[in-house]
Amino acid sequence: MALKIMIMGASYGSLLASKILFGGHSVHLICLPAEADLINAEGFRVRMPIRGRKEPVEIDSRKLPGKVTAGGTTSANPADYDLIGLAMQEPQYRSPGVRELLDAVAKSRVPCMSIMNMPPLPYVKRIPGLDGRLLEPAYTDPRVWDSFDPETLTLCSPDPQAIRPPDEKVNVLQVTLPTNFKVARLKDEKATAMLRALEKEIDSVRFEVADGRIELPVKLRVYDSIFVPLAKWAMLLAGNYRCITADGMRTAQEAVHSDIATSRSVYNFVVDLCVKLGASPGDLVPFEKYAEAAQSLVRPASAARALNNGLPYIERADKLVQLIARQKGMSHPVIDAGVALVDARLEANRKKAAA
Repeated sequence: MALKIMIMGASYGSLLASKILFGGHSVHLICLPAEADLINAEGFRVRMPIRGRKEPVEIDSRKLPGKVTAGGTTSANPADYDLIGLAMQEPQYRSPGVRELLDAVAKSRVPCMSIMNMPPLPYVKRIPGLDGRLLEPAYTDPRVWDSFDPETLTLCSPDPQAIRPPDEKVNVLQVTLPTNFKVARLKDEKATAMLRALEKEIDSVRFEVADGRIELPVKLRVYDSIFVPLAKWAMLLAGNYRCITADGMRTAQEAVHSDIATSRSVYNFVVDLCVKLGASPGDLVPFEKYAEAAQSLVRPASAARALNNGLPYIERADKLVQLIARQKGMSHPVIDAGVALVDARLEANRKKAAA
């Protein structure tokens, strides 16, 4: 059965949409007017590297069995959809129009899958033994999540890395690390079955190229454990947020490999924290595997680029992990120093913006 799926955020959201459209489903992307006009006129392109092939393949949404449309925050009624994806940066959900649509998503009780580095506050409340009120300082505006029932919301770890090439139109996405989306089950069996059906469809896709049909990377993997998507936390703290320096930024490859011992220490601390929360070690990714993948991350992380561009708010997964660790009586000096550095740089950006 063809599904109707809404995704808030057309940049990263188009990567997941490109996988879903192969199954003949319809996807509506919520985005800025210029993006919506371009996607409605020309669709979108996703360029994806394939192991063993010199050139990436280009997926053109117009040639897929499903249909993509796009519009602004008033272009859709969440209750009309079977599944909703959240693929914007966490600070964007406080924006006028976006916050009202997010509230309508919550009240619709349509199964919702977040595809953000920063897990929505209701999802964190699914983790036993945490006081959600003490985690609110990590969120730009925690109140935007108030209407959600945690049981209707799940988290999909955004492990695949992708960028919009600066010299291309905004409907082009370049995948730089073609790993898998890892999503935790929902409480509702029917909703989880829908995710598993999408997983199976995406697995079966074969893409036509000049010399035959090939399998594409970037799968959707559905897990029973709510802790599997949290595997991204260790990567963010050891790599992404350590791209941020006092006087600028560095690549994720440099952040991880310029001091591998510190990177391993931070990474394993976050892994230990996740285990203390209830994760099985098998839910998580060993440091060595991450360090190998980080060799290909030759751009600064998005958080570092946002800070350098003067943004007054960024996703604060670093602070969230710090605050969760405090509830478990744990701390790490490198994480504490990193959080303080980001706090200071954000404060400087806000003062500059207000001047």
